[in-house]
Parts: sequence; structure tokens; C-alpha cells
Amino acid sequence: MHIGLIGGIGPAATIVYYQRLTRAMRQRGARLDLTIVQADIDDLIRTNLADLRDEQARTYAGLIDRLRAAGAECAAITSLGGHFCFAETQAMASLPLVSAVDPLDAYFARKGFGTVGLLGTDVVMRTKLYGQLHKTGAVSPDGNLEQVGDAYRDLALRGTATAEDRALFFAAGQEMMERQGADAIVLAGTDLNLAFDGQDPGYPVIDALDAHVALLADLASGEGDLPTATKEWTR
Repeated sequence: MHIGLIGGIGPAATIVYYQRLTRAMRQRGARLDLTIVQADIDDLIRTNLADLRDEQARTYAGLIDRLRAAGAECAAITSLGGHFCFAETQAMASLPLVSAVDPLDAYFARKGFGTVGLLGTDVVMRTKLYGQLHKTGAVSPDGNLEQVGDAYRDLALRGTATAEDRALFFAAGQEMMERQGADAIVLAGTDLNLAFDGQDPGYPVIDALDAHVALLADLASGEGDLPTATKEWTR
């Protein structure tokens, strides 16, 4: 299946999607048919913070039309923060839209996680992944949520993580583990790999990007089905 990605939100996350998707397909012994279109991270930050769902959905819909014209058979948004208008986009999209949130809940439940801690954008953390976790509880940083959200936004815009970023994110995760009863910390922002890859913060970390990539690889290799691409992540 020809996969279409809405990238650029942010650029570093798009690169990681590409790297991990190509690796997953190579492990399956399958060829990847892929097209990526560029969205604007500054526009997304503006619409996300103002909750302008219809406006962002219309932008996505135009990009999805371009993916369809290029031969893509499904589309995916390479940003969990960018999923704030998923339902609105799905209603306008000319291709099936593959959610990054759907595969996570079943995975958490299968691993026995009663509660997960979320790191990501302000909106992702405040809404507990848009209220779409039904089998698993979620917590967010207590007392410094805005600071964490601002640091994540700045990281995504820069495309690099500083030592200060790592210290802030690692401490926020530790606090959720120790004081809020989280069983694991979820990188619910697709650029957080910049801070966490190759690091050991001292607690279990789940990269939500991996769940999305695994599902897209299933579709790309013919192991998954549309339009309800809800095959569980089995990392």
C-alpha cells in the first residue's frame, strides 16, 4: 500500500518517521511506497493553541488531496499534537486517515499499564491524549505543565534538544512515576526522541511514534487493513 505522510510538524519528527518506517519495512523484507507532503509547524502551533480545529483540518485536507494525487492510498499525520483535529480532518479527508492514538490504548492495556504519564504539547497533556485512552488512565506533569509544553514546542521548532530540555523532561517523568503512580512515561510528542533517544532516565519510556510506525508498516506491507486500521502494536 502506498503510504502518505503529512510531515514538517516538526521536521525532526518527519525524519524519524522516515527512518523507522524504512527500517520496519526492511525487517519485513518489503518495499516501501511513500509520499511526504510538507505542513507548516508555525501554523500548527497557532491553530493548536487556539483550538482552531476546522481551520487546521482544512489545511490537512488540502495536503491529503495532494497525497491522493500522488497515488497514496492512506494518510497519516506525523505529530500527536497535530491530532487535535483528527475527527474534523477525517470527515474532510479524501483518503483514509490512520490515527497515531488508536494503537496505544490496547498496547498499554496488554502490557498491564494502569496509568501512564504523558509528555508532549500542552494540549496533549491537558486533554490526556484528547480523551481517547479508554483502557488506561493518564497523568500529566503536576505544577509545571506549561513549562514542559513550552520547552517541547521550542525543541520541535529548533529540531535539537539541549541539556536543559533533557533535565526538565526527565524530572517531569520522574515526578509522574514517583508521585502520580505512572507505570511508564509516554513520549506523546513525536519530537521527544531528540531528548530521550540513547538516554536512560531511570524509568520505563514508551515512544508513541513506534506504535504509529508499526501500524503504517503493516499497511504498507499488506499486513493491515483499511479503513479501520486498528491492528494492535506488538513491539
